[in-house]
Amino acid sequence: MVVGGVIARDSDSNPADEGIPTFIVSDEEMAYWIAHTDAQLTFIGDSINPLSSRSALTTTVTYCSTRIDNVCGGACTVYTGGATCLNAPNTNCLAATNNVGFCSGTGCGGPCNQLSSCGTPLGNGYCYTPDTNSIAVTNV
Repeated sequence: MVVGGVIARDSDSNPADEGIPTFIVSDEEMAYWIAHTDAQLTFIGDSINPLSSRSALTTTVTYCSTRIDNVCGGACTVYTGGATCLNAPNTNCLAATNNVGFCSGTGCGGPCNQLSSCGTPLGNGYCYTPDTNSIAVTNV
């Protein structure tokens, strides 16, 4: 719903369900998914804190082992932090708050693709990324 030129959401709506196609999710969309998923989550890196003075330099990536139809889930890892190469074997889908590369090789070796050019979008801003073994998180 638009109120005074601003998108207004009720407290139970998922920001990713607004029908705006994008493959980079907002901090709010990521937080909503984390709060409402039944996936098994493991957190690594920094604590998620959008109010941190360095939050603009931080990326949150959630990568998961299972894709069923249009849903990403199963065992998922949530990384929050700066530039790094994430070891991510058995990753089949992911979402991130900034553009990341997902690679079939270990150590962020190629071939790699960019999340921003996702070929198979899933629900809630996730992308189907079969054969991913590492994720390149860059500085924003």
